[in-house]
Amino acid sequence: MNSTPSQAGKGLPVADIVAQLGGVLCGDGSVTVLRFAPLERAQSGEVAFLARAAQARLLRDCRASCVIVPEGFDEAQGFAAVIQTADPYLYYARLSQWLQQLQTPPSSRGRHASACVDASARVADDAWIDAFAVIEADAVVGPRASIGAGCFVGRGAVVGADSRMLARSVLMHECILGQRCTLHPGAVVGADGFGYARDAQGAGVRIAQTGRVLIGDDVDIGANTTVDRGALDDTVIGDGVKIDNLVQVAHNVRIGPHTALAGCVGIAGSARIGAYCFIGGGAGIAGHLEIADHTVIGGMSLVSRSVRQAGHYTGAFPLDQHQNWSANAAALRHLAQLRERIRRLESQLGPAASRQADAGKAGDPSARSTTAHNQP
Repeated sequence: MNSTPSQAGKGLPVADIVAQLGGVLCGDGSVTVLRFAPLERAQSGEVAFLARAAQARLLRDCRASCVIVPEGFDEAQGFAAVIQTADPYLYYARLSQWLQQLQTPPSSRGRHASACVDASARVADDAWIDAFAVIEADAVVGPRASIGAGCFVGRGAVVGADSRMLARSVLMHECILGQRCTLHPGAVVGADGFGYARDAQGAGVRIAQTGRVLIGDDVDIGANTTVDRGALDDTVIGDGVKIDNLVQVAHNVRIGPHTALAGCVGIAGSARIGAYCFIGGGAGIAGHLEIADHTVIGGMSLVSRSVRQAGHYTGAFPLDQHQNWSANAAALRHLAQLRERIRRLESQLGPAASRQADAGKAGDPSARSTTAHNQP
């Protein structure tokens, strides 16, 4: 959002919002708003949004100057301004960025006196290097980029234009961060991947990790998330990818554009995740497999084989000895077919036989007596 609204210092006029983001304005376009607030607590000077018409009851206690509602929703009475739009939640996301710009102080330029910047590093004149940040030899920091306090940019690494490295985030040597990206505090991009061979005695022998991490544009990486560098090839994160806190992305993983990973996801080495996927929190993804574009993986699910057809997948399996686990997992995939076979057999046997079998399984004494009575 690069437009500068009129009267920006006093708030954002609703007419300017609609001119920039679209939607249908009902009411007074000169009303100004300063911030978002929840529907039930919003007051004058604030804007709120109603995600679904079914939640209209939440408008009763709302005192916002402006509300954003679904297209064609005409029940928002008593508000100075109303914006109707096809997707209020998406509208909220875009407007929230604009309002945040009004509240954020202008970016600084130059470098803090305590920053350590190698003489061979190329830092744009309008970039900012904060206190105790380290920029190593041959690194590049692009226009309007911001390197926060205590950050580290390794030898030959690149930080793209308008990207932000927040306090204590790390971009290791030769890794590339695209434009308009954000590394949140504690994020580490480009640490060694977990690669070891075993000698005759079973001791680990480290494999040098000589690849890089290549991150596209408009990528957000959450606090304390780690993205490991490749072993031979590169780890690649596509444009628009959003990664939550405490996520582990192992070496040589490739993630397609606009995929989102929720907190505590773990992705093993060389997995390939498609574009526009959503991986729920705590999911585990085994290495060397593929996940198709537009796939949703439910939270806490375990993905142990490739998912080649888009869809919504959920599930995990209890820990067991591997041989037994593999056999049970294979049988579980055919559980629906087995159920249908049992139903057909029960239908052929008739209802009396089915009830007798069920009672016998439950240890019902009447089943035993009936069986005895029916014996010759």
